[in-house]
Amino acid sequence: MRLLALAIALFSLVSLGLGLSGSDVQAIGLGIVGVLLSVTTWRSVNLSRFLQIFAAIFATEFLVFGAVVTLASHELWPAALEALTLPESLPVTVGVFGLIIFGISFIPGIAAIMRIADRFFDGRDIVTVRLWPLPAFSIVEQTLARAFVVLLVLINQAQVGISVRLSYFNRDWFNAIQEKNSEVFWSLLYTVFFFWASIYIVSAIIEYILQSQLTIRWRRWLTARYVSDWLDEGSHYRMALAGSGADNPDQRIADDVDEFISRTYSFSISLLSTTSSLVSFSIILWTISANFTIPGTEIAIPGFLFWVACLYSGFGTLVTHLIGRKLIGLYFDQQKYEANFRFSLARLREYAEQIALLKGEPAERGLLMGKFGDVIRNFLSIVSLRKMLMAFTAGYGQISPLIPYVVAAPFYFLGKIQLGVLTQTASAFGRVEGSLSFFIDAYTSVAAYLAVIQRLTGFDTSIDNARHLGKKPPMIAQRRSDDTSIRASQLKLALPDGTAIVEADITFKPGEAVLISGPSGSGKSTLLRAISGIWPYGTGEVVLPAGAGVLLLPQKPYLPQGTLRDCVSYPADQSQFSDAEITSALSASGLGKLTDRLDEQANWSQRLSGGEQQRVAVARALLAKPNWLFLDEATSALDEDSEAKLYSILKDRLPGTTLISIGHRSTLKAFHAAGIRMEAIDHGGFKVVRV
Repeated sequence: MRLLALAIALFSLVSLGLGLSGSDVQAIGLGIVGVLLSVTTWRSVNLSRFLQIFAAIFATEFLVFGAVVTLASHELWPAALEALTLPESLPVTVGVFGLIIFGISFIPGIAAIMRIADRFFDGRDIVTVRLWPLPAFSIVEQTLARAFVVLLVLINQAQVGISVRLSYFNRDWFNAIQEKNSEVFWSLLYTVFFFWASIYIVSAIIEYILQSQLTIRWRRWLTARYVSDWLDEGSHYRMALAGSGADNPDQRIADDVDEFISRTYSFSISLLSTTSSLVSFSIILWTISANFTIPGTEIAIPGFLFWVACLYSGFGTLVTHLIGRKLIGLYFDQQKYEANFRFSLARLREYAEQIALLKGEPAERGLLMGKFGDVIRNFLSIVSLRKMLMAFTAGYGQISPLIPYVVAAPFYFLGKIQLGVLTQTASAFGRVEGSLSFFIDAYTSVAAYLAVIQRLTGFDTSIDNARHLGKKPPMIAQRRSDDTSIRASQLKLALPDGTAIVEADITFKPGEAVLISGPSGSGKSTLLRAISGIWPYGTGEVVLPAGAGVLLLPQKPYLPQGTLRDCVSYPADQSQFSDAEITSALSASGLGKLTDRLDEQANWSQRLSGGEQQRVAVARALLAKPNWLFLDEATSALDEDSEAKLYSILKDRLPGTTLISIGHRSTLKAFHAAGIRMEAIDHGGFKVVRV
């Protein structure tokens, strides 16, 4: 970018010098815009990576187009290439675009969008690409992504150029019709229209292929990034504890990421194409109506139709915004209510057995329809607002095509312009007015897009807050040492609202099985979670043996969707264990009847009873062979005899594992050499005491 900026600065100074020496206003304007563009291009190294792509394109085009126009104006352009000369205003136009790109980078809303988009365009992963007919090759992700955007921008600009060329074809063609000149009519059709229309069709197909490749790669990369950030260091668990505003993370990752990418691409490339059309057809419209007068008067206004289009679209944009400005909040709420309803349906499926046993279907029906009622009410609010917006935009759209004919028709009837010029005027007016009315046509889409941005930005904030939760003093410090014991020193645990629940100063020695008991709600599970390193609320220190493996079995185990082999191996990959090892672990935990179903795909959390799910968790521990095994009422769904058998198996098959259990049954004491109890303290909460 810095070299490009220096080249633009040098060219601009030359242009200024030529303009001042020859009193050439066009060259002076080119030089002034170029000087400003060289400054913004120099500073563009600090821009968002996504915006840098557009800044580089416009800066390069300014340099190339400016050189062509300058050579042509001084009669230095080859006569053989006369057909390729450019409008004198084109380099100034692309230069202004470059300045606009730099200016919008400071808008807070744009900055929020770019923070999300830049992650992909900064990606340094090495990817393999196959472009037919070339062989596969490796390339850095960000280089490929930027190349896609550059190509797509150039294709869109080329399509605008083709549209301009076809505009002149349309003018000459209708003039030939008016003059009944069949030779020119057919010549234009075969040599101009078919040629450029074919190129346009091919470019549209190439654009679609490139766009599809870009968006799917972008989505895959950004989805992987969000999933990684959400799961990193237990952020998903900490977000749930904190009760952050990031509701329904599943929807934000699955739906909002897809919406963000499709709309960001659409608005950036489409807006660029729209702006290019605006400039190109504004020049045509200005030229055509340079001598038009106000109807009924002799007052001539240069570019009369251009100003009519500006006023008309400006009025439409203002009214549209006044009517539809509340849509952003409504779309945000609609996404939230839809996600809440889907989550409730998924939760009903997960707890189908419990609901059926409790005969809770009427209650669930009421809850579900209550959630769906939120969806309906908010949707009707959107409908109410959009019907007013549609009433205006539909009427606006119906009137728009008539305006250029109404204004230009008197000149046609007086014989001052031909039919082809009239049709070209109408076409150019429509393109200019349509470009200026982009905001009107896209208002509802923009509103939905801004809602997506708010949701993803809120998700980012929640993940960031979760990552820092419990990482700054006062906090629970956790470290590894050469000591073989687990030690909790001056540990004070609290609830998310700050309520004190547990005080502990205790050491767990290796080989010493410990049973933790106490009343419900006294913080037994919280103590184990703090030792495991996932509870962020509190102060003190937890010291774990260096290199020691720690596994916690909760009361309700998590069984991932997939094969039974996956469930037993989790969180390790199934390939780490042989069939014999998995079969042995299942048989030992009392699930021998399932050993011939290892590769069966099922929702095992619904197929297996609570006790069977706990047996799967025990089999998981037998495979993992941790140094320390915490059991948080991990056998509570089993009868006492089955529980005793599992503890005996754990003792026999994991002789190097220290068991620390939470339980209420007195029969568990036989499997633990020591015990601690949660005792209430005067100032609130409970204290860990050895018994």
